[in-house]
Amino acid sequence: MEIIHEIEHILEIVVEAAVILCNVIGIGVLLHAIISSLITHLKKDDSVRLQLAQGIALALEFKLGAEVLHTVTVRDWNELGILGAIVLLRAALAFLIHWEIKMEREHASEHTEVLESPALEPESETAETKEEQQKDNSNN
Repeated sequence: MEIIHEIEHILEIVVEAAVILCNVIGIGVLLHAIISSLITHLKKDDSVRLQLAQGIALALEFKLGAEVLHTVTVRDWNELGILGAIVLLRAALAFLIHWEIKMEREHASEHTEVLESPALEPESETAETKEEQQKDNSNN
């Protein structure tokens, strides 16, 4: 029985360290996303919303992972209910952010398609100039 308690104690320490590590990484990712988005915004780049949303989504994934890991050490039903509510809330936020990213990408691709569409050819060419070009091509 003593060994089981020791293993349980070690598991709690490892899980708590992993939870702290996931939370710290999530905070670091969020700070990086905010700072790089601010720099991108100052450069007048249009991709700032997409970049910030992707950073927030990644940070939220780390925070969600920390909450899931934390459920391993929960001993009380009340605490488990609170953790479940937090997990559901963060999962809903992650879903909404991923949806926003998808919509922003679609909007950006539509915007670039309009900008990259070929311009209409001028109708100033006459039939004579086209015939001359065809003759030149056949002579070569």
